[in-house]
Amino acid sequence: MIWGNHSVLMEFVFLAYPSCPELRALSFLGVGMAYAFIITGNVLIVVSIQREARLHVPMYYFLGSLSGVEICYTAVVVPHILANTLQSEKTITLLGCTTQMVFFIGFGSADCFLLAVMAYDRYVAICHPLQYPLIMTLTVCVRLVVASVVTGLFLSLPLGPFIFSLPFCQTPGIQHFFCDVPPIMSLVCANSHFHELLVLVAATLAIAVPFFLIATSYAFIVTAVLKMRSAAGGRRAFSTCSSHLTVVSLQYGCGAFMYLRPSSSHHPRQDQLISLVYILGTPLLNPLIYTLRNSEMKGAIRKVLARNCGSLRG
Repeated sequence: MIWGNHSVLMEFVFLAYPSCPELRALSFLGVGMAYAFIITGNVLIVVSIQREARLHVPMYYFLGSLSGVEICYTAVVVPHILANTLQSEKTITLLGCTTQMVFFIGFGSADCFLLAVMAYDRYVAICHPLQYPLIMTLTVCVRLVVASVVTGLFLSLPLGPFIFSLPFCQTPGIQHFFCDVPPIMSLVCANSHFHELLVLVAATLAIAVPFFLIATSYAFIVTAVLKMRSAAGGRRAFSTCSSHLTVVSLQYGCGAFMYLRPSSSHHPRQDQLISLVYILGTPLLNPLIYTLRNSEMKGAIRKVLARNCGSLRG
C-alpha cells in the first residue's frame, strides 16, 4: 500500500536510545517505575472520585477526566519506549508512527482543553457562586469533556497524514524516543516553511488558545477575590486554584517550548529532555499536586486504599 510517495511498511529508526546495556537497563527501570506511578496515581484519582459521593461535583469530575486522558496520553508512547529500550532493533513503520503521533497529539491537545475547562469551572464557582449549580450541570460537564477530547483528536487527525505525506530524506532516522512532530519535521527534505506554518497553526489552536482562555478566567478570578471583604474567603478561593495553576504552568510551559518555536531553534538533545518532562514528569506530578494540596482528595484516596486493604485481609 502506498501513501503519498511512501509505503506504509516503510520503517523509521529511533536513534535516541542508549546503546550501552547498563544504561538501557537503568533507562528501562527508571521509565518503568515512573509509568507505574503514573498509572497508579491517576487510577486512584479516577476510582476515588467515582466511589466517593461527596466528590461528585464538577471540579472533581473534570479532575477525574483529566486523569483518564493522561492515562491514555502516556499509554500511547511509554509502553513503546519501554519495549524499544530492550529491543536491539528500535524501528517503527510509517503507519505505526502516524498512528502514534495522531493519538499522542490528540490526547495531549485534549489535556490542554480540559485544563481550560477546569479554569472556566473555577471562574464560574468563584465569580458566579449562586448561578454555579445552574450553569455547571452534569450535562454541561459531560459535553465540555467530550468536546475537549473530540477537538483534540480533530486537530491531530489531519496532522499525521499531512506530515507523513511529505518527502523524507533517505534512511530516515528519528533523533527521538517516539514519533513527535519536531523530530519528524526535521526529516523533511523539501522546502517546508509552508508546512511548518500549518503545524504552528495547529499548535497555536491546541496550546495558545486554551492558555488564553485560562489566563482570561484567572484574570476575572483575581479581580473577584480582590473585591472579597473576607480574607478567609480569598484564601479559600486561591487554594482551590493553586493546584490547577501549578499543573497549567508545567503543561503549557513544556508544550509552548516544544511546539511554539521555529524549527531552526530545535536541538535533539534538548528536545529529548523536554519530551521526557511532558510524557513522564507532568502526568506523574499531576496526581501528587492535586492530592497533596487537596484534603478532600487525600481523604477519599485513603478510604479507597483502606477498603481495598480490608477486603484483601478479609
